[in-house]
Order: sequence, then structure tokens, then C-alpha cells
Amino acid sequence: MDPVRNPYVPGAGRKPAALVGRDGTIKSWLVALERAERSVTDQPFVLYGLRGVGKTVLLTQLRHDAEARGWMTAQLEAGTSRGSGSAGKSLRMLLGEALYEPLSDLVRPNAGARFLKALKTALSFKASYDATGTWTFGVDLSGTPGGGADSGILDTDLRKIIKDVSLAARDDSIGLAVLIDEAQELTEEELTTMASVTQAAAQDNWPVLFAFAGLPSLPQTFAEAKSYSERFQYSHIERLDERDAEEALAKPARDADVEWESSALAHVVEASGRYPYFLQQFGQEAWNCAQGPAITLQDATLGVAKGQQLLDNGFFRARWDRATAKEKRYMRAMCPEGDAGVGSSEVASRMKATIKSLGPTRAQLIHKGLIYAPDHGVVAFTVPGMADFIARQVD
Repeated sequence: MDPVRNPYVPGAGRKPAALVGRDGTIKSWLVALERAERSVTDQPFVLYGLRGVGKTVLLTQLRHDAEARGWMTAQLEAGTSRGSGSAGKSLRMLLGEALYEPLSDLVRPNAGARFLKALKTALSFKASYDATGTWTFGVDLSGTPGGGADSGILDTDLRKIIKDVSLAARDDSIGLAVLIDEAQELTEEELTTMASVTQAAAQDNWPVLFAFAGLPSLPQTFAEAKSYSERFQYSHIERLDERDAEEALAKPARDADVEWESSALAHVVEASGRYPYFLQQFGQEAWNCAQGPAITLQDATLGVAKGQQLLDNGFFRARWDRATAKEKRYMRAMCPEGDAGVGSSEVASRMKATIKSLGPTRAQLIHKGLIYAPDHGVVAFTVPGMADFIARQVD
């Protein structure tokens, strides 16, 4: 069939034609937006789960819902450009740059005093991480009170800019939404600061909502940063149930006047493990293999085979190649249990080493986001299907 009309869109953070199985989180967010507009600020949303389950897609949908109500939004990815001996971009820099566009969009000749104050605070916040860079909002702020977000103390500066910008938004009967993806990449100081600022926002009812997305370790990471983060609104984003997985494939096709044979649909759903990313990849390839007007079992079988090859060469390969030789041996030792998780002591036994000697290797794999610790003394892959991929690799 015509690949131009193909409705399936595999890729990091790309919204599928049918976003299914996430209604509960979306409805809760919409309620929180309306409550914030009524000066009642809810606790942050925390979306956590394995890679490929659609956390980034859902986070972006929350942003779109906020923008649909006219809210200012700042969406960013923590840890961007870190590593390889470079300091990369800090949360301070990422948030500052993410706020520039929404602030610029609201600049107008008759801007109120609170909004002008927010602009002055934003300029000081910019100076706190970029002494040479300059922003211009096209308005004279020389006589405007404000600033003070350049103390160099992250908690102080973030609290100041979030407060001033959100209160300025309230003058327009809207709010500010801050959405942070890959939140497990925040440094200890950044994580503690974000927890502290969100608590202050909730206590004083600033019109600001926060949403974080990250790996399964994120709830524990927040809990270790601040005890009151246990009150956050946690959503475990899991693979779809069978009905939603079928609908994720069938609805986009129906909308394009194409049907799936029931056996073809069942084959792709099973092969995907009901993970949204894999559903999109296999659905796209099955469509391209089909002659139409229906997608047959033969099309689905060939589509899954081609899709798996693409995943092996991209989705899985990119992660496998980030590991050192020793880290790869560690991950191989995890494989007999598949994706279920395995005890660290068992991995050490298989590698004929001690748990202590393998500690740095384990820590590096967790730091790289390749594995996580779902329980004490247990490790598991952050990517579904990783064990099967490793089994297909030749030493």
C-alpha cells in the first residue's frame, strides 16, 4: 500500500495516530490544570516506566493540553549533552532557555507590572548561567523592579523565576507548566531543588504544574531526595492491555479505509509484547508490505520480521554499542531470565566474580540507563526485549 498514507509513526516521542490506554493520566492532568486556574495547585505528576512504553509521548500530550488552555509551557530533557567529559547543559540552562519563547510570546505594549517583573527576573536568571549572552524582549525594563534570580544558589534562583513567571501568568488567567523528560538524569542537587520548588508551589498555590517522566527508578530517586515527594502523583506507564494494543493498530488503519485481518492483528500484538513503540514499528512495516485492501497474516509476519531487523539495527543497537566489553558481559549474564530481572549475586556467580568487584560495572550500566534496580539486590533491563536482542548477538 501507499507508504505516504502509512499512519504508523515509530520514533522517540512521536505521537501515534491513536493515543490509547492513557486516559486516566490525561484526565487527571486536565483536572489539575483547571484547579490551578482556580488557585489550587496540585502535586507534581511523575510518569515512570520502561523505555518504549510512551512516556515522552504522554508528557508531550500533557504539554499540548496545557497549551490548548493558553498556558505557558516549558518542556525539556534532563541531562541533554552530558557525558563524554563535557559538563553539558544543566537544569538551570535548560529551564532558562525553555522559558524564553513562552515569555517572548506574551510580551505586549500594555503588559502589567507583574509580567514586566517576570521579564526582569528572567533576564537575571539568564545572567546566572550565561554572563555573555543577552536576551531582549523588546521592552524597556530599566525602571522595573525584579531580578534576583542570579544568586548562584540553585534553589533560590529556581524558586524565584518559577514564582515570578507563574504569578505573571495568573494575571492572564492562565498558568505555567514545567515538564521534564528523562528526569532520572537530574543531578542530586537538581532533583532535590525541583522537589523543594514543587513543594513551595503547592504550599503557596502558585499557578504552576510540574510533570516528570523517567525510568522505573524515578520514584525511588525522588523519595531519596525529599521525603515529601512520596505525595507526588505517580503513574506507572506500562505496556498496553490487549484491547488497547489492538486499537492502537486498528484505528489508524480504519481511518485510512484499511482493515486488519484478525490473525494479522493478533500476530503483531503478540510479537510487540504490547509495547507502543514496537506496535508502531511493526504496524508501519506490515502496512508497507501489504497490497491491500486488508493487512493479512502474511503481511504481518513479514512486517514483524522487517521491523525486528530495524529495531535490532537502531533501537537496541544504539544502547548495546554504548556498553564497554565488561558491561556487555554483565548484561549477557543477566539474559537467561529474559526481561524479568535477576539477582546481582546470580550475575556475579555466572561471571565467576564477586558482587563487590562488579559494583562499578553495575553502577555504570545504571548510570547509562541500560539497567535499573527494581528491588534490593536485583537488576533488570530498562528496555523490553533487550535480553532477546543480546541472545541474537555473536561474541
